[in-house]
Amino acid sequence: MALAHRHVRPADIRKGDTVLVLTGKDAGKSGTVERVVRAGVPGRGAPSRGDTVVVQGVNMAQRHTKPRPRQGRTERSPRIQQGGIVEKPMPIQVSNVMVVCPECSQPTRIRHGRVGDDSVRLCARCGSPLTKTAKP
Repeated sequence: MALAHRHVRPADIRKGDTVLVLTGKDAGKSGTVERVVRAGVPGRGAPSRGDTVVVQGVNMAQRHTKPRPRQGRTERSPRIQQGGIVEKPMPIQVSNVMVVCPECSQPTRIRHGRVGDDSVRLCARCGSPLTKTAKP
């Protein structure tokens, strides 16, 4: 029996966007999206918990690392990699962040429209394009 195919809209948030965190311990903080993590396809083995984004400086987790020997040691680099506490940004659900418009500096929803022949993302408040269009 074939799986029912359903149309999944691509995420409106992209790498490099400035976003505002709406909920959670970091609510009210803003940062730049470092990467977008896409969800697995439902029913195909991977759990589907929705798309997530990693935002620079937000939702930081501490990882404790052990000192360990380095592989390519030379005279300049030490033989043992230093251990310690490393802070690392963790993913946030896409539904918990909102894009900040670079023109009006307000958190906004995203509309889709056309500028010339190109399809672009538009600010729902001021109507300016969120992605820069290349002009020949």
